[in-house]
Amino acid sequence: MSDWIGWVAAVVAAFFLGTVPFGLLLARAVAGVDIRKVGSGNIGATNVARVLGLKGFLATLLLDAGKGLAAVRLAPALVAGRAGDLSLPVACAAAAVVGHCFPPFLRFRGGKGAATAAGALLGLDAVAVGIAAGVWVVVLAVTRFASVASIAMGLAFPLAVLVVEPREALHERVPLLGLGCALAGFLLLRHRSNLRRLLAGTEPRVGRR
Repeated sequence: MSDWIGWVAAVVAAFFLGTVPFGLLLARAVAGVDIRKVGSGNIGATNVARVLGLKGFLATLLLDAGKGLAAVRLAPALVAGRAGDLSLPVACAAAAVVGHCFPPFLRFRGGKGAATAAGALLGLDAVAVGIAAGVWVVVLAVTRFASVASIAMGLAFPLAVLVVEPREALHERVPLLGLGCALAGFLLLRHRSNLRRLLAGTEPRVGRR
């Protein structure tokens, strides 16, 4: 398989893997509920928690993160790229997040992308993701706002990449740093409605259905 065909196949596969709506499927299978008609109408873990509680939140979170991680692992299976070249895995990570947020089968109305992004980035830099995940846990525990925790995690990741390996981050790991910065901005855009509700004092906290 030539390089460009492998690239296209990997990125397309990553996109469609990202479109799998685990939150929608879980809510329908467990509670017989269309999660798009509940709460914010989002298919992500936070909205699933309003129907299925903490277990539903964690299950959706792990499954959405898992598909991001799986998408990144597709790259070496389809293309014999250069060792250490992050270009294709980064492209697959981005494709999985876009697929999750804009699934064509759901009229392009998907989730916010935080969990899928975290899973994809885990496959690219586990240490930086560990730091960002720690930020997510602390912010969620303190504020109980999943949206604030997700935004904080997104902002923390590129900073962690810079701190952990500053020299490499500005050279061979530039694609990863660029992806981290792009995803941070993307998460901010995807959480616009949450930010408006936070300012209005109407954003629901995790744990309240």
